[in-house]
Amino acid sequence: MKRALLAGRLILGIVFLYAAYTKLNAPWLVFAVSINSYQVVPLNLIEPIARTLPWFELLLGLLLLSGLWLRWVGLVCTGLLGFFFVLMVRSFAIGLQIDCGCFGPGEALGPKTLVRDGTLLALSLAVTVFAFLKPKPSPVNG
Repeated sequence: MKRALLAGRLILGIVFLYAAYTKLNAPWLVFAVSINSYQVVPLNLIEPIARTLPWFELLLGLLLLSGLWLRWVGLVCTGLLGFFFVLMVRSFAIGLQIDCGCFGPGEALGPKTLVRDGTLLALSLAVTVFAFLKPKPSPVNG
C-alpha cells in the first residue's frame, strides 16, 4: 500500500505540475478562452480563475510530491478533478466542440480526454483513500 500511495501521489503531482506549467507558459487569456468555452462560469469570474487556477495547480503538484498534508491535499485534488470531469462529461454530452483546457490550448475535448481525466480522477480517489487508511505516526512521548 505504501508503494502504491507513493506512486499515485508522484504521478498526480507530476500531472498537476505539467498542467500548471502549460497554462503559466501561455498568456492567461488563452486559458480564459478555454474556461469560457464550457459556458458555466460568469464572465466576471473568468479572469480571476484563469489567473489563479494554474498557481493553485502548481501548489497542489508540489504538495503531492512532498507528501505534506496528503489526506487533505488528496481530498482537494479529488474534488477538483471530479468537478472538472463532470464539466467535461456535460460539455461532451451536449455536443460542445471545445478544447479541454487541461494542458493548455489545442487539445480537443473527446473520448480520449474523458478517459484520461477519468483515470486521473480514479487515481486521485485511490490516493486519497489510501492516505486516510494509512496509520498516522504516533506522537513521540518524551
